[in-house]
Amino acid sequence: MPKKIPLRQCLGCREMKPKRELIRVVRSPEGEISLDFHGKKPGRGAYLCPSPDCLKRARKAKALERAFALPIPDPVYDALAAQMEGGGLDG
Repeated sequence: MPKKIPLRQCLGCREMKPKRELIRVVRSPEGEISLDFHGKKPGRGAYLCPSPDCLKRARKAKALERAFALPIPDPVYDALAAQMEGGGLDG
């Protein structure tokens, strides 16, 4: 029997995809929001495709605000976009 592949829904395009293909956005216990390219950071997670278009859609629909139940300022979205373009240089 093949191993079950965990699926998660992208907040931008709303498609179900394998967890490994998505980038995890994390709200840490301190309230800081960042990208987690390895899926190991502690905190509440939400998932996005690794495309800037999905981040734009999630921003427009306020999907991250709903997922984390807190308002997210514009500089945080700009930092997420820069991190996404950088390709996971945060460790």
